[in-house]
Amino acid sequence: MSDLLRIPLLALLLSGGLGLQAQGLQAQELEEQELDFPELTGRVVDQAGLLDPATESRLSERLAAHEEATTEQLVVATLPDLQGVTIEEYGYQLGRHWGIGQQEEDNGALLIVAPKERKVRIEVGYGLEGRLTDAQSSVIINQTLTPAFREGDYARGITEGVEAMIQVLGGEPMDTSATASAPAREQGPEGPASILFFVMFVIVMTLVRGGRGGLLAGMLLGGALGGRSRGGGGVVSAEAAASAVAAAASVAAALPAAGKPAFPPVATPT
Repeated sequence: MSDLLRIPLLALLLSGGLGLQAQGLQAQELEEQELDFPELTGRVVDQAGLLDPATESRLSERLAAHEEATTEQLVVATLPDLQGVTIEEYGYQLGRHWGIGQQEEDNGALLIVAPKERKVRIEVGYGLEGRLTDAQSSVIINQTLTPAFREGDYARGITEGVEAMIQVLGGEPMDTSATASAPAREQGPEGPASILFFVMFVIVMTLVRGGRGGLLAGMLLGGALGGRSRGGGGVVSAEAAASAVAAAASVAAALPAAGKPAFPPVATPT
């Protein structure tokens, strides 16, 4: 490949890498910002307005009965927005701010719903993690909450989600086999992001090393893209490199949408 073509391709890849790095730094800054938390007014804090009064009252009574019987404190929180941070960061900080559960037992859990960002999370205190595990929380989210939310029935999803949490904490775990065998509902950063970085790495190695190592890079790139590598002396052709850059750009464009269940727009309860 000529230097004339190699230089602009390298510049494109470097600018893409710097852009991703800038996004990461921006996300870190957002996580460090001071967050505003709603007041803990009860066992159900419906700031997003997803629940009608009757449903909210029933949920509060159910959670109060569970707390009286077990001392475990479960709280439902619906949020108008996450203030620019991840639901993991917001949930962790909200749990600390509210002090859910007994301090010596750390036996509290939060069911957090953020309809604007289409995110849902179960935040669990250390004292409950032995029963309400990550696997159990994933089953509750994927099999109970998300299907109801997709139908626009937030009240049913939250109610059934709370019942599932209480069931699991009561010693009746959910079946995790279906979730383990089914395709993942959410694509984590190890999916598209790893493909993007792999493609960029292979192209950079090819452009920098040229014929002195291009054969291996071409084989890797061809395997990753499901095609064939070709070119004199093992160097990936200009057409293949350009196609790879376009593929990487497509993956990058899709990254912000990854991990969002298809929740419908929020409707005000009647």
